[in-house]
Amino acid sequence: MNTGRKASAVTCEEARAERDSRGVSQGSRQAGVMPQRLDTWGGVLEQAEGGSGSLAGRRAVAVVYSSYPGDPRPRRAAEALAREGASVEVICLKETDAEPERETFNGVDITRVNLKHRRGGKVFYIVQYGTFILLAAAILAGRAFRRRYDLVHVHNMPDVLVFSALVPKLFGAKIILDLHDPMPELMMTIFRLREETLLVQLLKKFEAWSILFADAVLTTNEAFKKLFVCRSCPAQKIEVIMNSPDEEIFQCHESEQSASRESSNRFVIMYHGSLVERHGVDLAVSAIAQTRERIPTAELRLYGRCTPFLEQVLDWVRKSELSDAIRYLGPMKLEQIPEAIRACDVGIIPNRRSAFTEINMPTRIFEYLSQGKPVIAPQTAGIQDYFGPQELVFFELGNIDDLAVKMEYVFRHPAEVLEMAKRGQRVYRSHVWSGERTRFVNMVAGVLNRGKLSPA
Repeated sequence: MNTGRKASAVTCEEARAERDSRGVSQGSRQAGVMPQRLDTWGGVLEQAEGGSGSLAGRRAVAVVYSSYPGDPRPRRAAEALAREGASVEVICLKETDAEPERETFNGVDITRVNLKHRRGGKVFYIVQYGTFILLAAAILAGRAFRRRYDLVHVHNMPDVLVFSALVPKLFGAKIILDLHDPMPELMMTIFRLREETLLVQLLKKFEAWSILFADAVLTTNEAFKKLFVCRSCPAQKIEVIMNSPDEEIFQCHESEQSASRESSNRFVIMYHGSLVERHGVDLAVSAIAQTRERIPTAELRLYGRCTPFLEQVLDWVRKSELSDAIRYLGPMKLEQIPEAIRACDVGIIPNRRSAFTEINMPTRIFEYLSQGKPVIAPQTAGIQDYFGPQELVFFELGNIDDLAVKMEYVFRHPAEVLEMAKRGQRVYRSHVWSGERTRFVNMVAGVLNRGKLSPA
């Protein structure tokens, strides 16, 4: 793919300037066709094209320690409830000075707490989480006294954020705890903690207490569900609602790639998302270094908010001979990601090996496949619950040498990987957000009407 643009490694400040100039701001596997999925009450789901008003008159609030509408999962869930007629509020962080403290976006009323998500040590996390929990609890309590909530949807991290909903719960609100990630495994990965350490054991206790407090629990993939059920959650209390892209934004495209490749054209590899150590951007850079002689036209494009870890990676790139092969392009709005994907040849999930990445199922896989692009992904339990080697190009998790080999394989076998992308897209189509949204709305209605999930 010839973009006509020379690649370069840039600093975060340079990428931010380029972003501003173009108006970009942050904002059990079955191959092929998947079987029909049942809702919690055993009925085959119908994919709704529009809201039915099934939650009309209900009052719901989501609490999330992140940005909104920049965080896709809380946004999809809140807008799904609003689409069904519910009055929906969101309490979230105020990540930039430009964001208003109050606004309405796509029918959702947003309240931003004047805190910014910053990465730091363990004590820093505790202080930030604790401050947000107290502020969110105060807002919820004040509003619940004036007009009672029917539903509070709390997104982790942290798990104990669910206790900010204590006052609404006392007034009769139902509480859904949405476990995006298992917090013990994620903290083990971030801080290199051993499972037997006191902090990890405490986090497991917090997880169990949080699940006990909630009326229903959601999580994002089957591997996470198995972990929670094994450790702290009754099976009938938890549902998987996948992190599927909103197809109104990620409209499916057939691959526009050719079955052959001109050796003079740029071979564009793309990564977008959190630029942190566990996601292995440095491994991708090292793999590019290994393939330079064999793929001189390879270019790695990185999208996401700048982090101290990324600065270290880019500093190393500038000191190496890779400055023309690594391009950092800053963060994007969610709506801009599909176009960027269509401009690449392959998407990559270069994760490091950890307790968390072994069981994670990155949404980016679905996003690449929605645009007809092949994906290089780690061969892990979380991903293999949904995909096999017929749909994704697998590499050994955390192995730079194998990652480099698979990059070269994609470059030299365009026809084969094009067919893999087509098969992968069929798997994605069985998990599109319209289906997940219907399951989510049905689950919410069941919790509100019955007070708890019922076995399928």
